[in-house]
Amino acid sequence: QVHLGESGGGLVQAGDSLRLSCVVSTSTFSLTRLSMAWFRQAPGKEREFLASLERGNGEAHYADSMMGRFTISRDNAKSTMYLEINSLKPEDSAVYYCAADPIYKQIDHNSHAIDYWGQGTQVTVSS
Repeated sequence: QVHLGESGGGLVQAGDSLRLSCVVSTSTFSLTRLSMAWFRQAPGKEREFLASLERGNGEAHYADSMMGRFTISRDNAKSTMYLEINSLKPEDSAVYYCAADPIYKQIDHNSHAIDYWGQGTQVTVSS
């Protein structure tokens, strides 16, 4: 059983930086046995893959459009995954979700049937 909880969203100004957190609560899996990822979804748009950490090694992978401004990381001691967003833009406004799966080696935009999802945290960027 895995529970994910996002936090850190809110109303920010364009150009600001923000760090989102995803706390992983599980008694079934160690954090290193889970692939993890961040997605976002804006109103009227499809869910968009942002970044992921591989199962085991924790190697980071990014969607092409995210490279440079987004940084994904994990603190195993705190059982928390992070997404740092720099130079926020109004088009970054969306609900941001964390996800985890014990099977996928690497979650990406083609991944489906991901086992665990958080409730999401709203990020609103004003211009």
